[in-house]
Amino acid sequence: DMVGELNEQAVVYYAGDDFSALTGVDHATVCEREAELVEKADLIVAASPIIARRFPSHKTRVLHHGVDYQMFSTEAPRASGLDERPTAGFYGSISEWFDIALIREVVRGLPDWRFVLLGKIETDVSPLLSEANIDFVGPVPHHELPRWSQHWQVSLLPFLDNAQIRASNPLKLREYLAAGSPIVSTDFPALTGYRDLVSVAGNAADMIKAIRQSQMDENQQMRRQRVAGETWESQAEKLSAWLRELVVQQQ
Repeated sequence: DMVGELNEQAVVYYAGDDFSALTGVDHATVCEREAELVEKADLIVAASPIIARRFPSHKTRVLHHGVDYQMFSTEAPRASGLDERPTAGFYGSISEWFDIALIREVVRGLPDWRFVLLGKIETDVSPLLSEANIDFVGPVPHHELPRWSQHWQVSLLPFLDNAQIRASNPLKLREYLAAGSPIVSTDFPALTGYRDLVSVAGNAADMIKAIRQSQMDENQQMRRQRVAGETWESQAEKLSAWLRELVVQQQ
């Protein structure tokens, strides 16, 4: 409603999600208002190629998330919550897109492994509460995450295959890569460009096998090198260049 009322020189719409796929959203209303905003915008910045496809190509650019490479790649002391058991870990919101059924099968198939989940619980995790080798740690400050992800044996991305995940560009993917530990993931489009460094599992059996095989992985430096140039600073410079172009066009 405010666009065009502020004597603004230009309008930039940052599209960070596919709102038509988010839970808890009035999809019809949001999509209608988004269409109005897209029409008024001079530049649309999309967080993923999937999101970008929804908008006019002549004024849409894709800007992937960056990573705090220095923080995640610099050796950090081991978190006190980790022990000597082989550990597979995940951090982030444990929400509707987290594949509870998959993780339950994997946990049961690897009784000699410990599974550590860091983050706020926003969905029903009751099917996992009776499993002895899984621990819910709760939210952890962002700057402390390397103390976990650098020292557990595998980083997990166990997502459901839905429209929200297909449009996503999860921050933790690049953070996991910068931390260096092996990554085992379900398949989703944002893995493009990193698939050679991620073990992609289509089912519980594949994930169990990939987790076991990760103990022989020696690609830590390759993972870190792949995202060394994808810092937030580099992404900010891209956006700054687009904004400078936009200012020139509007003059």
